[in-house]
Order: sequence, then structure tokens, then C-alpha cells
Amino acid sequence: MSKQKQVWVSPLGEDWKVHSAGAERAAGIYDTKAEAVARAREVAINKEAELFVQNENGRIGWRNSYGNDDFPPRG
Repeated sequence: MSKQKQVWVSPLGEDWKVHSAGAERAAGIYDTKAEAVARAREVAINKEAELFVQNENGRIGWRNSYGNDDFPPRG
């Protein structure tokens, strides 16, 4: 089974970091969460990955899949 691709938006002090799981460097540092989410969405779509967006406390606020979903919703 292959490892699933993931893109994260995480708090970094007062800034927001966009990074891919397993990557050594961030894809970008942004002043606002909205800017970071917009960029992370682009990266996730290009990589056909799952996007995880954390809240200021570090907990996952929401996520969305932009790739092949192994368990798509019914209907």
C-alpha cells in the first residue's frame, strides 16, 4: 500500500506554514491563514493529495481530499 500524499497548513508563531508531509522545507510562509489555505489548495490539487488545515491551537480544523478517494461518499 502506498503512502498517502498530504499537504498541511499549520500555525507558525503569528504566521501560517504550508508544507507537505515528509518534506524538509515548507512550500511557503504566509501572513494570514486564508493566504496559506489558498496556496495549500493549489498544491494539494496539483499533487492530488489530501489537505489538512490546523487551527491556531494545532488541532485539525478541517480537511479535504483532492485525489483518488479510497472511500468516496455514497449517493
